[in-house]
Amino acid sequence: MMRTARSWVEGWAVARRMPEPVDVPWGLRIDLGRPDQVVRHVLLDADPDVARELVGTITEPTTCVKAFLPAAEMRPWFPAGWEPVESCFLMAVDLRPEPVRAPDGYTVTVESSDGVTSVRVLGSDGEPAASGLTGRTGSACVFDQIVTEPAHRRRGLGTVVMGALTTTAVDGGVSTGILGATVQGRALYEALDWKVLAPLNGFVRAPDAP
Repeated sequence: MMRTARSWVEGWAVARRMPEPVDVPWGLRIDLGRPDQVVRHVLLDADPDVARELVGTITEPTTCVKAFLPAAEMRPWFPAGWEPVESCFLMAVDLRPEPVRAPDGYTVTVESSDGVTSVRVLGSDGEPAASGLTGRTGSACVFDQIVTEPAHRRRGLGTVVMGALTTTAVDGGVSTGILGATVQGRALYEALDWKVLAPLNGFVRAPDAP
């Protein structure tokens, strides 16, 4: 599972066009440089003592620490001033080609460059209806930012996006799909035979933390 977890971190960084993750004693570090999350640490070793030691060294606001554990197990690692981020699940699937047929009135576009594949579903007037990305890392790719616009939901467009991304990945020699699913998104992926491998949770140091 830890191999899949590492691939998720690496592929996520590719999909978001972020700096390459750096190996550190507890796992991986990504310097995001975003106002809401300046640095992200992903713990591949869930040893509580190692985690507490890391957290004790962090003073920079909006630094995030994630691990593949339930949030309740992680909470004791963090003092006051750390806030939970949205709960997710690490999921994976063995990829196979998926026929893609958009509903009448919709068109699908696919673009790939620098390891990133972008799929967009457009409505009859050319307005964005749904979209998603993959970031490739070795023989796996990470599915990310799968979104259906509110006015176009309940029409199967999320499945269309996943199918287009999957077919493109398989055509490119990718055999494994990985993603971090929100609670809401998990049902879509399970309907497509994705399996939950582990919870995925994190805490971020608040901007005004003492």
